[in-house]
Amino acid sequence: MIHLGLIRAGLYAVLLVFAFILFVLCCVRINDTLQANFYDPVIAELLFTSIVTMLWCGLMLCIFFVETLKFEFIRLYWQELIGLVILWFFWIGGAAAASSIFGDLELCRQFQACQLLSAVLAFAWLGWIVLTVMLIISIVVMITATRDGRKVLDEPLPTRAAH
Repeated sequence: MIHLGLIRAGLYAVLLVFAFILFVLCCVRINDTLQANFYDPVIAELLFTSIVTMLWCGLMLCIFFVETLKFEFIRLYWQELIGLVILWFFWIGGAAAASSIFGDLELCRQFQACQLLSAVLAFAWLGWIVLTVMLIISIVVMITATRDGRKVLDEPLPTRAAH
């Protein structure tokens, strides 16, 4: 059986890739809107979300794979869960707002701007789906730790993905 730590590390890597792609797409969209002299606030929110997510994923991957790093502010399972919940709200807010503002983009697929917005929507929802799975796995890890008699509030995060 694959350890949940390895799955979590893999999901962090996938989320990092999705956040980077969303970051690039948002940068392209902002560049396009600056040239057209208008502003998409939802794109700015998704840009912020992707930056925060890349920082969080980098931090968590370092915690998983670099044993010499000791972060006092994020060492417990419940602290990771709080970070994931905050990111989850950023992603659901950005994806839902983008979906409601941009609506149905099927009618304008031939235009580059619509293709870009479709890609933004796709990666915003993909990131939210990955975060949802990560939240579920984190809750399962906390429940398992509690059931096994460990104190979740005092249980440090594993320093290696194999744990």
